[in-house]
Amino acid sequence: MITSINNPSVKNIVALQSKSKARKEQGVFLVEGPKMVSEIPEGLLKELYVSEEFKADGQYKELLKNKKYELVSGKVFREISDTQTPQGILAVVCQQNYTLDMILRKKDIHLLLLEDIQDPGNLGTMLRTGEGAGVTGVIMSKGCVDLYNPKVIRSTMGAIYRVPFLYTEDFYGIITKIKEICKVYAAHLKAKQYYDKYNYKAPTAILIGNESRGLKEETAALADILIKIPMLGKVESLNAAVAAALLMYEVYRQRRN
Repeated sequence: MITSINNPSVKNIVALQSKSKARKEQGVFLVEGPKMVSEIPEGLLKELYVSEEFKADGQYKELLKNKKYELVSGKVFREISDTQTPQGILAVVCQQNYTLDMILRKKDIHLLLLEDIQDPGNLGTMLRTGEGAGVTGVIMSKGCVDLYNPKVIRSTMGAIYRVPFLYTEDFYGIITKIKEICKVYAAHLKAKQYYDKYNYKAPTAILIGNESRGLKEETAALADILIKIPMLGKVESLNAAVAAALLMYEVYRQRRN
């Protein structure tokens, strides 16, 4: 059993929790809790750490069955956990790699394009909601928060394993390529029409901008159509994740019917 916080593996996990560079260099990310661990796709589990209390509980014998894992003391597990209430099980998972060609080969294309999303909770929620709404890919500008940030991972509730995604240095170039296949709709306050006035049954991409600034003007100019969400009261805009959810589910609603 690992009992020292100076153990090399423990030090590495602490680095992976806090440093995007470390996660990128090693090609891994961390997940915590029985649910997230149980949903890890075949072949992606690299390391598994279990607290002595978790093992002693006996509730998750099936989850641990036939798995190699490192047993750690409760004190050490609290050190490596990113949550205030550690759940006792943590995994190092291999990152998945997708390309634009892989994403554009999907059937019934329904993309979410994100520019400079900064809040980890927002990004994770968008991925989770996107899975529910049938999104076939999420493409992010390099200015977006790291998708493998532990707070993002928790917010995805497992969607990180199943929704294809791509970061790009050339966001404008990617949008231009996508426009050859999809109609691109941008959520924008200057739009003249509400989002529910359009037909999204053809290949569709929804463009969402930064939480405080929205889309850059040059990015919005690349869209085929600007759309907005009707609102009462004095509210000017919605939370980025909420706005994305409304638009993604409108696409799903039309296709479902």
